[in-house]
Amino acid sequence: MSIAERSQEPTRRLLVESDRHQTRVAVLEEGRLTEIHLERKKSRSVVGNVFKGRVSRILPGMQAAFVDIGLVRDAFLFAGDVREALAAIDDLSDADPQTKEFPPVSVPPIEDVLTAGQELVVQVVKAPLPNKGARITTEITIPGRYLVFVPTVRSNGISRRLQDATERERLRTVLEELEVDDGGMIVRTAGEGKEREDFVQDLEILRGKWKEIQERAQVASAPSQLHGEEGLALRFVRDRFTAEIEEVLVDGTEAYDEIVSFTRGLSPHLTERVRLWEEEGTLFEELGIEREIDGALRSKVWLRSGGYIVINPTEALVAIDVNTGRFVGRKDLESTVLQTNLEAVEEIVRQIRLRDLSGIIVVDLIDMAEVENREVVFAALQRELKKDRAKHQVLSLSEFGLVEITRKRSRENLSRLLTRPCPTCAGSGRIRSLSTICLRLRREILARANHLGDRRLVVNVHTEVLSSLESEQSEILDELREALGEQLAFRADATLHHEEYHIAEA
Repeated sequence: MSIAERSQEPTRRLLVESDRHQTRVAVLEEGRLTEIHLERKKSRSVVGNVFKGRVSRILPGMQAAFVDIGLVRDAFLFAGDVREALAAIDDLSDADPQTKEFPPVSVPPIEDVLTAGQELVVQVVKAPLPNKGARITTEITIPGRYLVFVPTVRSNGISRRLQDATERERLRTVLEELEVDDGGMIVRTAGEGKEREDFVQDLEILRGKWKEIQERAQVASAPSQLHGEEGLALRFVRDRFTAEIEEVLVDGTEAYDEIVSFTRGLSPHLTERVRLWEEEGTLFEELGIEREIDGALRSKVWLRSGGYIVINPTEALVAIDVNTGRFVGRKDLESTVLQTNLEAVEEIVRQIRLRDLSGIIVVDLIDMAEVENREVVFAALQRELKKDRAKHQVLSLSEFGLVEITRKRSRENLSRLLTRPCPTCAGSGRIRSLSTICLRLRREILARANHLGDRRLVVNVHTEVLSSLESEQSEILDELREALGEQLAFRADATLHHEEYHIAEA
């Protein structure tokens, strides 16, 4: 990317809010929330973790296998993802001495590659869903600050996001000078402009991690975890904290100390951009992130002009509809429609990233009569999609005003993370999960604690919420009782809606 192109990049900030229960990271571009990531301490993501698994069942009809890696559901392994087995069968150990790449081969049938009971070292590449196990691969990747080490492949690569031809050629030369014969390397975006010494240090750490994984695999029994990824805050800083990030604002001293220690070790020039949030209120509440998250759980999103979009996820796809709403325009119908569609595509891409929507996404734009206007809107959509880090494809605008987008899934979307099927409507809608309600209660009660004086707080909640506080979420209840003691009382009320609660001072 040239200097001129980089100057046009939106200004970015990372907001990190971490406590003993969860860590949340928000990405702001030009002051607007575009991504939200969260990790609960009791349900950390398994994506990137390395396991020793055992093949439980072969599925010739799907050219895949189920592998027990110790999770609730068996993981799913496609034949094309069995790198180690392919190498053994097709003798891929003899890579081309010039390119250090494997010769092209056809994928053999899964039943010729794996057998039931066989043990494998695998890595999770897609998180499990309620009705689907995790997707795994035997092609292990170990990410660092500047490099990704791929011990099962002996070819090198450079991130597609690094587009400057001169810089790519320089990085290729640096990789060749490293002369690694026990795996391949991929230069990450953060590696732009870095020298050989930076990559050597990173590579040494990554090879050490791979050696530890191999040693554990020798003695561990399947199924078992061999390696776990870093927590969300460190993982995000490692992967996303580059020169384009103007500031990392951290609410939580422990997370702040970890991030500062990490940046001092590998990117000391970025340490001064890390700042601790020391205001009285919580970071997300004070900067309006909580309000944005609440909005991302609703189907209707209003546009500045008065138009709106409606987002409806279904089992097969996500449908997004654009409407003019209260916007009546100033000139004629075509210009009104054009302005609404242009405003809508910007918000649609932001919502796709914020909600982490994936799979097939169909956007129903308002019909435009003029071909030129369709081209303008489609170009605007493509421009906005370039900001999205997730792998995606977009088809041209159809004559019916429909645009089809496919977007790769790597984790659960925001709705699945924060909500559960509603028992009142038999699953046709969603409400906040019990853990989300308990955490929200915690924030409000602790916020009032500083101004309570000698008064008491009486909290009326739904019966299930109180039951959760006394069992699964007992750590929250213990924390609140430590802070307030006899000044806090809970009362169960089955007549309340699950999300409804009342806090009164007495």
